[in-house]
Amino acid sequence: MEESSARRARLALLTLCVTMFMSMLDNVIVNNALPRIGRDLDAGISGLQWVAEGYSLVYAAFVLTGGALGDRYGRTRVFRLGLALFTLGSALAALAGTIGVLVGARMLQGVGAALLTPGSLTLIRHVFTEEQERAKAIATWSGVSALGLSVGPVVGGPMVEHLGWASVFWINVPIGVAGLLLAVRVLPDIPPRARRIDLGGLALSAPGLGLLVYALIEGPSRGWTDARVLGCGAAAAVLLLAFLLLELRLAEPMLELRLFRDGMLGGALLSGFVVSFGMFGASFFLPLMMQGTLGWSPAAAGYAGLPMTAMLVVAAPLSGRLTARHGPRLPLVLGLLLCAAGLGGLSLYGDHARYPEYLWTLVAMGLGMGLTFTPVSIGVMQRVTPAQAGMASAAINTLRELGGVLGIAVLGAVLTNRLTDSLTAALHRLGVPPDAVGPIADAPTGAVHGGGAAAALPGPLREAVDGAFVDGIHLAVLCGAVALAVTAGLVAVLFGRARPVVAPEAVLPRPAEPAGARSA
Repeated sequence: MEESSARRARLALLTLCVTMFMSMLDNVIVNNALPRIGRDLDAGISGLQWVAEGYSLVYAAFVLTGGALGDRYGRTRVFRLGLALFTLGSALAALAGTIGVLVGARMLQGVGAALLTPGSLTLIRHVFTEEQERAKAIATWSGVSALGLSVGPVVGGPMVEHLGWASVFWINVPIGVAGLLLAVRVLPDIPPRARRIDLGGLALSAPGLGLLVYALIEGPSRGWTDARVLGCGAAAAVLLLAFLLLELRLAEPMLELRLFRDGMLGGALLSGFVVSFGMFGASFFLPLMMQGTLGWSPAAAGYAGLPMTAMLVVAAPLSGRLTARHGPRLPLVLGLLLCAAGLGGLSLYGDHARYPEYLWTLVAMGLGMGLTFTPVSIGVMQRVTPAQAGMASAAINTLRELGGVLGIAVLGAVLTNRLTDSLTAALHRLGVPPDAVGPIADAPTGAVHGGGAAAALPGPLREAVDGAFVDGIHLAVLCGAVALAVTAGLVAVLFGRARPVVAPEAVLPRPAEPAGARSA
């Protein structure tokens, strides 16, 4: 019986790891497909940003609600529903014939991921009751999650080149079906518990995030003084401020802001957010640069990520050992600094750089990412009660995904602004009228080796586009590197001041719910 229980626990962990791997993979595997999608579906930079953001934005907006639904209706039941929706969204994305349908399918994938991921850590805690085994299971789960982010570009490139861009979505379908069958058989049924759904928080946060991302994506092309951009930005600020104020008043909020009162919890959550901010932003634009500016094939661009993947595989178990021996502070700070060094190092190389010259930056980023995932999860889960585990897991995933959303949007705005300014100046010197800048600036998104919009440009215009795009990439990665380096310093201070782990109830005291503050 004991052997049977252990086997069932291993299968449950396998199921959770495979589905988490798939949801993390989907964050980045699409990136190497973006130039082909841009060419086949006639999309510019802003359209391709929405392909990436459609998934991440919906995920970030709904993952906290997904955690609450799991508490109320049963973690396993909601996990299975999320996996089914994610698999359906993947099939619809593969069949999409327009950019609008593709974005809609990506959003359905995001809803599915938001329902399935919050329950993963809670199910691990339920299956592995012994502390040491639980820590190993969480480390494995975290490592697999990180591996999904690093493997995506490597497998995505060859798939796009040989099977077409739809293949990066078709791959999820058999994995999702297999995971669903396993989930029905091996995952334990966790009884639901009474919990109010924070509909008010959802009604404020989802449109607030959507309007913020819209303003950031459309601002560079429409102009930051455009009435629609200003209106969306102002509305987003009001809605998100109201959301924060509401969450502070609720006894069972969607996002537990009191987590940030504890130095270790706040530092761990901030780390997850900023790593995603820098790495997701970079991973979105680098394939466009490799395939457009450098003229690489999708497969070559994918294989270029192998060193990062290898270092992440090495760093993930090392991070678990460092965390067990020294606590989460050391691997987190070291990982953030390595990410900052690697990302900032990319700004040293232009469109004529050779791969061996900037290989060290990929190694540094892979090591850095691998070092951060496990201590974030363990640092948070060690300091909350079992009843708060689902909420804490949802907070980790929300902030990671929100970091990716804002990374693509903010660093994309930085890149597009610098690209437009540099290209306008370069085209002015070539005698090209200003109204031609927009269509020419979109050339890198449709560029693929041996064809695409960029390949059709005359030589001087091609050089102007390449130079402006690289200039924009440089500024964007430097901004991401600064954010990572500053966060490393903050985390070192916050973790240094964190008190030793005490009774978790003392870390997150629960206030009485004010009258009138309840959501349905």
